[in-house]
Amino acid sequence: MKNLYENAIEIKNELINIRRDFHMHPELDFDLVRTSEKVKEFLDKEEIDYIETAKSGICAIIRGNGTKTIGIRADMDALPIEDKKSCEYASKIKGKMHACGHDVHTTILLGTAKILNSMKEKLKGNIKLFFEPAEETTGGAKIMIQEGVLENPHVDAVIGLHVEEWLECGKVAVKKGVVNAASNPFTIKIFGKGGHGASPNFTIDPIVISANVINALQTIISREISPTDPGVITIGSIHGGTAQNIIPECVEIKGIMRTMKKEQREYVKKRFIEVVEGIVSSMRGKCDIDIEESYPNLYNNNVLLKDFEKAAKIVVGDDNLTLLDEPTMGVESFAYFSMKRPSIFYYLGCRNEEKRIVNPAHGSYFDVDEDCIPIGVALHCQLAIDLLNSK
Repeated sequence: MKNLYENAIEIKNELINIRRDFHMHPELDFDLVRTSEKVKEFLDKEEIDYIETAKSGICAIIRGNGTKTIGIRADMDALPIEDKKSCEYASKIKGKMHACGHDVHTTILLGTAKILNSMKEKLKGNIKLFFEPAEETTGGAKIMIQEGVLENPHVDAVIGLHVEEWLECGKVAVKKGVVNAASNPFTIKIFGKGGHGASPNFTIDPIVISANVINALQTIISREISPTDPGVITIGSIHGGTAQNIIPECVEIKGIMRTMKKEQREYVKKRFIEVVEGIVSSMRGKCDIDIEESYPNLYNNNVLLKDFEKAAKIVVGDDNLTLLDEPTMGVESFAYFSMKRPSIFYYLGCRNEEKRIVNPAHGSYFDVDEDCIPIGVALHCQLAIDLLNSK
């Protein structure tokens, strides 16, 4: 009897062709017309039922024998980056590129669908396949959940992966507990009273107020959050003024907060508002503060982590499994699934120095060792089957 990796190797060339087609025709955000059509064509060919969701997203289902249901998610969107690689499958769309591996994620999920659908009579439950749009922007996962993809039938657990350029092809990695930070982009508008730069006493200078605000915000992390809990407040943009001798009426500040715990996130937001309003009012100014609710923390379920370790050892071997010590300050829309259902999110190695596949994601030369594709397929299948079989 073949193992799941051998099954995945049999369809490797088919999957590579699919991945390269996606790579040559990248699409952004929710505007995934061609990508979604290609996914639906594949599902139709395999006779897998699906519905459309979240504008250009897809939720498919493989019905086995049982009520338990496992979800598996892949993101489909690309990035607004110029592809500068020199290869036959480089992007054909100027200014758009699959620079984060979502083409690979989608391909792996299609391969997973093909194999699991071929053995659906033996599955002790159902498999739901989530093809998500807009992961790189506002996150299609949130909308998919709101539209009911986790119900009818009820999803018991969700699996996700991301290719990693720092991890050698053939290896996988996973983190216990919190995996990714929560994100809160923010905008502060500070209003003063404009006037001549030579007569600041007749003005309320929003630039000076802004300088005090920026410095004080850093103390929230450095003096109010435990040094063992990572957190970041970054100012990424500040705009105000038109000339050297004019004190402006307004300064706009933009940035992000990143936190690692739900309670920490709420505390930092609260103190952020208190610090900004306190400083601005004490310096006679006024302010508007807008804090966006972006991606939440991504948590790995401890029970599913053990199941993942067992599946990974079957597919890639004990020596090729890495347990990560540190979370990342990056964000991931899979977090929305992890907030609703027990979830497991792991990293799939795609680096190969011999093939010169070493460039970072979100860069113009990013690529993957396509040998990682059947590994991802086999691991998705193994873990999904194990979870359906578990009590």
